[in-house]
Amino acid sequence: MEVQVATLCDSALEKDGKLYVWGTFDTICTDRVPIVHPACAFAMRICFQPGDEGEHELVIRFIDDDGKAKFQLPPAKIRVELPKDAYFLTRNQVINIKGLPFDRAGQFSLDVLADGEMLARIPLRVMVVDKKRPPGQMG
Repeated sequence: MEVQVATLCDSALEKDGKLYVWGTFDTICTDRVPIVHPACAFAMRICFQPGDEGEHELVIRFIDDDGKAKFQLPPAKIRVELPKDAYFLTRNQVINIKGLPFDRAGQFSLDVLADGEMLARIPLRVMVVDKKRPPGQMG
């Protein structure tokens, strides 16, 4: 099983086997903390190949820079059955996230685990910036 795409984004849509992703990002800039990021999405595409058949448990955790889980989505069960004579099978997953809270600036990540093994780690940085200063101006 291989993650082909995994990203945080403004929005995403899965339709007819295609994954549409808008506004991928890895940094949230704010002029203060704590904050609540109003809405975003996590988009992922996984490729399964022969040998990956069967049921798998997929877990997505939001981790802070101390390695502590801020939250975990309920585990999802994925049943994989490759069609006869198929070399691979892909599955898309879109998770909409509303009201993502940050009590401080720092490094965070979304960890994707399948059957207890790490598949992907998506980094996210929250930075406090002076929004009154024009971009690029040092002070």
